[in-house]
Amino acid sequence: MKAQIRQSALKARRAMSAESRNFASAKICSKLVRSHEFFAAKSIACYLPMPDEVDPCRIIERAWRAKKRIFCPVTENDGKMFYRRLERDSTLKRNQFGLWEPVDGEIIAARQLDLVITPLVAFDADNNRIGMGGGYFDRYFAFQKRAPRWLRPKLIGLAFDCQKFEKIASNPWDIRLYAVVSASD
Repeated sequence: MKAQIRQSALKARRAMSAESRNFASAKICSKLVRSHEFFAAKSIACYLPMPDEVDPCRIIERAWRAKKRIFCPVTENDGKMFYRRLERDSTLKRNQFGLWEPVDGEIIAARQLDLVITPLVAFDADNNRIGMGGGYFDRYFAFQKRAPRWLRPKLIGLAFDCQKFEKIASNPWDIRLYAVVSASD
C-alpha cells in the first residue's frame, strides 16, 4: 500500500508546474518562518531540495539572517545519516541519490537540534509520512519513539497539498512528524 501511495504522490508532485511549485513553496516557507517552532529554534536541520520538492531555501535564508545555525542531512552508503552545518560559503557535492550535501563543517547530534524540516513524499492528517523509502529518517530519529512527549527536536514536514492522503498506515519503526506545513493549512 505504501508503495502505491508513494508512486501516486510522486506523480502528483511531478505533475505540478514549476510556477505552481514556486508559488506554493513561497507560501509554505512563509508559514513556517512565522511559526513559534521557527522563532524558538537556534539549531535547525533543513534539506536541500530536489527539483520537484517544496523548496525551503527561503527558510534557510531567513534562518541565516536571524543568526540561527542550519544543518543539512548527509547520507552514507551504509544507510546511515547525519547532519552537517551549512553556511553561505559551504562547498556542496551530490550524493549517491543526486541530492546536494555540504562537504565539510560541524556535525551535530540529533538531540541537539531544535527543529528538523524534512521533505516527504506523502502525509496524512495524523502526521504520518512516507519518504522515498530508504529509512534514513526513521533510523536517525528512532529515539523519538521512546520519548514520552515532544521535546526536541520538533520534526516538521513540508509538502504540497497534492501529497496529502486520507490515511497512511504506520509501521512500528515509522517516526511521526510533529506537524506538516502545506499551502492550505
